[in-house]
Amino acid sequence: MTLPIEPLQVNSLKSACVTRLEELILSGELKVAERLPAERDLAARLGVSRPVLHEALVDLAGKGLVTINPRRGVVINDFRKSGSMAILSSLLSYHNGELDPQFVTSLLSMRILVETETARLAATHASVDQLAELRQIVQNELAADRGSISALVELDFEFHLLVSIASENMAYPLILNSFKTVYTHFTTAFYQKTAGSTVVDEVHAYHEELLAALESRDAAKSVEIMKSLLEHGEKLLRS
Repeated sequence: MTLPIEPLQVNSLKSACVTRLEELILSGELKVAERLPAERDLAARLGVSRPVLHEALVDLAGKGLVTINPRRGVVINDFRKSGSMAILSSLLSYHNGELDPQFVTSLLSMRILVETETARLAATHASVDQLAELRQIVQNELAADRGSISALVELDFEFHLLVSIASENMAYPLILNSFKTVYTHFTTAFYQKTAGSTVVDEVHAYHEELLAALESRDAAKSVEIMKSLLEHGEKLLRS
């Protein structure tokens, strides 16, 4: 029997090309409104083929970093005006895991705005099955190895993502998923910083309180607890 299996595609060159161009753009070495060299010349300078370069440019265009104009070339964008959520992980990588303090404040403020609203809506719309799934996540958190930061981070994200899904607003889980790289970066830093303390138990207590409010269909209480939970994390991250 002949299986319809195609040869594997190696994307490392494309990824390296994307990373290098992102560095040049985010550092300001490539200026806003500047036109890139022709693909043939740029590919030669980067040491990659034209198809690899073109795929990388399409990736950058999807993030809002460049605009590809047929027959007119590729132009560098001001990512503050045209960038998408996809650029968040690029910014994180470019700064070696650190973000500008003002940008961090902006991200945390956005998170509070979005997640207090998901909590409010979930109190009304969460199904019995979703509440049971949230209960299982909380139980898994209580049973988790406190020394496994990756497990704690994943469970934390699952909890918040499920609350957003239970809101019945289709956009909120998509926002959270697109934000996941930065979100888990923050929570990893949080759990690393608080390892061995009672803070992990405090977070899980907030989760239990929030679940109880959702089960009681108390929207105001759900918003209050979610806001306290997020402010608690932000305070410890900044301390």
